[in-house]
Amino acid sequence: MSLIPGFDIALSGMKTAQTQLDLVSRNISNADTEGYTRKTASQKNLVVAGSGMGVTLNSVDRVVDESLLKSYLASNGAYGQYSSVNDYLGKTEMLLGTTSGDNSIAANVGSLQTAFETFALDVTSASARYTLLTNAQTITSRLNSIATEIQKYRGDADLNIKEDIDEINNNLKTLDDINEKIVKYKVMGYDGVADLEDQRDQILRSLSEKIDISYFKRKNGSMVVQTTSGITLLDNDPHYLSHTPVSQVGPTASYAGGEIDGIYVDGKDITNLIKDGELKGLIDIRDNILPSLQSQLDELAGELKDAINAIHNQGTAIPAPSSLTGSRTFIDAAQQRIKIENGDVRFVIFDQSGKQVATASLGGDMGFTEGTIEEMTQAIQDWMTSPTGGNLPQAVVKIDDNGNLLIDTGDSNYSFGIIDQASSAIGSEQQNVTIKFAANGSENYDFQYSGFSSFFGMNDLFTSSNNNSVYDTKVLSKNTNLNITEQVVWGFSSSSQGLNFASIVINPGDSIQDIVDKINNDPTLNQTVRASLVPNGNGYIMRIVDANGDQLEIQENRMNGDPSSGLMEKLGLQVSNATMASSIGVRDDIQENPNLIAGGSPEFNANSGEFQLTKSANDIAIDLTEVFSQSLSFNQAGAIGATQTTLANYASTFVGTIAAQKSDAQYNVDYQNELCSSISTKEATISGVDIDQELGYMIIYQQTYAANAKAFTANKEILDMLLNII
Repeated sequence: MSLIPGFDIALSGMKTAQTQLDLVSRNISNADTEGYTRKTASQKNLVVAGSGMGVTLNSVDRVVDESLLKSYLASNGAYGQYSSVNDYLGKTEMLLGTTSGDNSIAANVGSLQTAFETFALDVTSASARYTLLTNAQTITSRLNSIATEIQKYRGDADLNIKEDIDEINNNLKTLDDINEKIVKYKVMGYDGVADLEDQRDQILRSLSEKIDISYFKRKNGSMVVQTTSGITLLDNDPHYLSHTPVSQVGPTASYAGGEIDGIYVDGKDITNLIKDGELKGLIDIRDNILPSLQSQLDELAGELKDAINAIHNQGTAIPAPSSLTGSRTFIDAAQQRIKIENGDVRFVIFDQSGKQVATASLGGDMGFTEGTIEEMTQAIQDWMTSPTGGNLPQAVVKIDDNGNLLIDTGDSNYSFGIIDQASSAIGSEQQNVTIKFAANGSENYDFQYSGFSSFFGMNDLFTSSNNNSVYDTKVLSKNTNLNITEQVVWGFSSSSQGLNFASIVINPGDSIQDIVDKINNDPTLNQTVRASLVPNGNGYIMRIVDANGDQLEIQENRMNGDPSSGLMEKLGLQVSNATMASSIGVRDDIQENPNLIAGGSPEFNANSGEFQLTKSANDIAIDLTEVFSQSLSFNQAGAIGATQTTLANYASTFVGTIAAQKSDAQYNVDYQNELCSSISTKEATISGVDIDQELGYMIIYQQTYAANAKAFTANKEILDMLLNII
């Protein structure tokens, strides 16, 4: 070996050892830096014309197991999803209380039951009435507040979605910047590519907690990031997400219905394509978990209201009222019709002492069993004002400006009661009559109700602002067979548009999605009415909503006398309980005067042949207590299927369901957190810096440097000697 090349070989060895020492120093100094991976550089021999010319280093590489990184990203995404769900379920669980606690909605139902039982023991007790009123107000206020908070949580989740999207977009921008640097550094041969890749991996970890991602690398070092469903988030440029949070969320507002904005990438809605991460958890909270709970609350409130009102409408306050206004709203009383079957309705006028002054049956005496609502009010008005009838010339019976039935004796000295009987004969057995209703004014009565007073809502205990503006089907699958062989026409009426202002034709073979599309695409209907398929439990409900909140009636249009197709019954389409929990309350005048709570009904005295009001009558109060021990029918609502159970048990069920979901979410959070930790530990054993190992390498490279330095020195001494000789 000649002396001059020897210098080059020794210098290359010294430089290589120095670079390796620099790498060791970097590794040791960054041993505790989050995301830092151990850096190495392999050596290779320099060969020129078949002769060795020393050594050099390949590029600096990271010690990384890519499969572990991908496993971490997947687990971190699951952790983000369950963590966001767990946070909101924790708030919800506190809101509802525990199944065994005194602060739960189930406990409120129990307290109301106890108050009714106490009231039934002595309906003349003022304290019992006030206690009953207080408990009724408590449960309605609790339902109102829970419903309000649930919608607030949904709004918060929607805002969190926007915040996460902003963070995702920032991460995508950072990844894009790092990509550009890595490509540039590789082309220019700059050091630092490995450190940039460390930074990029850290951003990926942060990104994976927000949204499910996968990635691959191009030969130039750049990275392509996609969602697991194949939506590109980063390639040559970032593809940013967008979402406009809703300003206020209501019980009927949904992403499926279009009231809540989707999540978009390049104009494409990817909301339902997000599979994991905090975004997925927030979407589930906003669109599934909380709406499911809301529907359960609405179902509880609706059954409570209907069951109590059905009994309360059979009774009367003592002293009886001289004026009552119904809660049912009619769109056009001059055309909408009713038919009374299975009995008759008796009206009784009482004086101040509770003694009968006059009485008559609607069918047998007044001659009305079928006709328009206006014809019925006129028949009652004629009897009440007639000298041979009620003899109350100031009496008013009409449909008021709000569309409700008003009955007023016109004289505070006289009151009235409404009694359903098995027949027209005075004193016949008290039982609810059947009311058939034709909402579109035809003679086809598609709707049936029990009890005259209950149908009109003349003596409700609980009221709500739910004015039949929302209709829901039962839970269906998207491919539900409508099972019709001929065309079916649905007509639509509303308080703002009038009777039969629009209709749609449903054909054999149509799906529920087709029905939704026909409603939304009809140029007349879509001005005020919208339809959607809303996820509910294991399927969907078809929801039809009057966008203005107006009274809405949907009825099958057919020729008089033609049989119904039964399609509405098959689908379970009926007025929805949606918004019931947020709007239920005790009737205003009862809140001001609890003496209006009905404890009994007018009693027939067989000896006198007349009705009388007895203050101690408690037949209605007893029936009201039995409501709480009866198995009522609840429709499927979210995670709870259709069932028959008591009010308290139903309340306990959904409180327990939330508790179980919270427990499952917490378990999944703990599991995924532990899994992430385990993967990180495994990564650390491969990618982390072992200081003892690095110190060992340091000794080796110091010795290597020293050996090359000695070779260089020896070469120099020999060369000096030769020069001196010359």
